[in-house]
Amino acid sequence: MWADETVFYQIYPLGFTGAPMPNDGVCVNRIQKVKGWIPHLKKLHIGAVYFSPVFESDNHGYDTRDFTKIDCRLGTNEDFKAVCDALHENGIKVVLDGVFNHVGRNFWAFKDVQEKGQASEYCDWFAGLNFGGQSPCGDNFWYEGWNGYYNLVKLNLRNWHVCDYLIDAVGMWMDQFHIDGIRFDAADCVDFDFFRRIHNFCKERNPEFWLMGEIIHGDYKRWANPEMLDSVTNYECYKGIYSSHNDKNYFEINYSINRQFGNGGIYQGVALYNFVDNHDVNRLASTLCDQRYLPLCYTLMYCMPGIPSVYYGSEYGVMGRHENNSDDGLRPCLDLDDLNRSGNLDLYRHLVKLGRIYHAYPALRTGSYYTVEVRNRQLLFAKEQDGRTVYVALNLEDCPSEFRFGTHVPSLVDVISGQPVQVENGGAWIRMAPFSSMILVEDDIVNQTEPEAAAVAVPEPTVLEAGAKYRDVLDGSVCELLQTSVRHAETQEELVVYRKEQDGSVWAMPKSIFTGTAHDNQPRFEKL
Repeated sequence: MWADETVFYQIYPLGFTGAPMPNDGVCVNRIQKVKGWIPHLKKLHIGAVYFSPVFESDNHGYDTRDFTKIDCRLGTNEDFKAVCDALHENGIKVVLDGVFNHVGRNFWAFKDVQEKGQASEYCDWFAGLNFGGQSPCGDNFWYEGWNGYYNLVKLNLRNWHVCDYLIDAVGMWMDQFHIDGIRFDAADCVDFDFFRRIHNFCKERNPEFWLMGEIIHGDYKRWANPEMLDSVTNYECYKGIYSSHNDKNYFEINYSINRQFGNGGIYQGVALYNFVDNHDVNRLASTLCDQRYLPLCYTLMYCMPGIPSVYYGSEYGVMGRHENNSDDGLRPCLDLDDLNRSGNLDLYRHLVKLGRIYHAYPALRTGSYYTVEVRNRQLLFAKEQDGRTVYVALNLEDCPSEFRFGTHVPSLVDVISGQPVQVENGGAWIRMAPFSSMILVEDDIVNQTEPEAAAVAVPEPTVLEAGAKYRDVLDGSVCELLQTSVRHAETQEELVVYRKEQDGSVWAMPKSIFTGTAHDNQPRFEKL
């Protein structure tokens, strides 16, 4: 399947675009910001974007109001379709977050129950709903909240009408937006029969449609199997990657990888979804004891068995923690120009290189794994496929380290640095710098060719001039720009202030939208 050989990029759209929380009901095409990042994604050799929730919701996206609409804070369905089309035109697939275990209290069917009580035809849509007492939120009925959070109303997925509604919604996104996959939130809480139904529905329409579940604990094959999902989140190795570096103990992660994918591994044949951070956990740069471990962690994640993924901004070493009972620090609004000025550019360039290497060598993507040598602070493993071998070496020591190992490969080169290593009489010798990694191959097809240019047309942003008049190409309206840069008092999002010529009303709009593009990738506003 395509996902098994793809680097993913996760975006949390509400945070990424600086959308206000809770939902203010104002429709703004913030989602088009993604189009401006497409050249960046292509440089990273990203093959798929996984969007955290985009459906209309009360607050953070996981409290859905309507599964058939894009959140108004992100724009309209037409706005999102333009983004999907732009990604597809650039060879990037689209995966959406399916929050099908629970909904928000403003979900249309739940509001019907609130208004009509036992007369509502939707009473059986929700788990544990009964009229024998009050809910913690003051309703005259009781219902089950996900994990004790009563603003997240648990759906009754044993009700086929509920399942039909959700499956029909997925069908709409497949038909109209041509999405390529679904990530199922809280998959460990979802009924297995629902997974079987949606699996059959999606695979009949598109055998390559990818289904992935969020699973933290347990036997991953309970969910990742031919009847249900193609993949699940690899939380075991997420923890192993950062803790093996912090504890200077590569035995930990090597044990997990061998348990999963080594000779006799329990998940052979399953491509798990690997990550070092996401929207729910502290950023990797905030988790590691030493920032010098960052490139080693990413080398390991890209080269180990499974599907590598990058959380937006972490390619620049962006930091963020869950603090004060809030995930806001994990889900910031980021400006690409700012990141290219002040981010960790060495790390970014390392991930660009890893992306090129990952796509150049099939053995890295789908080859078998075996350990060559493991020490507390050094790890050497190999990936092998069709007689081709790639060696991956890691040194988290603050001093140089050496490996001597037998190999059938007559010559080797470190494709990260482009430097050859010593191979004589079936033995290889490498000397590693402190806090470094190597990827050793026989044929360096990465450094011998120039990186492909990102073939995407990006227009120049609209020049801002206070007092000048501009025409909105979407509706033809004319406005006078009053202020070119102010900050939203709560979100700190950068705004422009303008006056509509038609009625003299004064409005504020995100600067990124005013200077961005319309549906046809032409400037949204043109100066008169």
